[in-house]
Amino acid sequence: MNPVNYVYLAALLFAIGATGVLIRRNAIVVFMCIELMLNACNLALVAFSRMHGNLDGQIIAFFTMVVAAAEVVVGLAIIVLLFRSRHSASVDDASLMKL
Repeated sequence: MNPVNYVYLAALLFAIGATGVLIRRNAIVVFMCIELMLNACNLALVAFSRMHGNLDGQIIAFFTMVVAAAEVVVGLAIIVLLFRSRHSASVDDASLMKL
């Protein structure tokens, strides 16, 4: 399969994720769309790495996955705290959180 097809797939996945971030109001759905956009970037990095014949993109994609795993931990903790305090996972309620 041609690596350009993977780049097209990555662009489509990124567009779906960006649309979900802009349209949806549920924090969990927005969080999943951000993860989809990160995975699309990883797919593009690996595809470009394959097209150029080196491993640099694959190594960067690996480190991006490590950072995304840490982001999942922090992001889910924030969403749980938001849900406990407001009994809602809406992004609109997040602006009401104060110390």
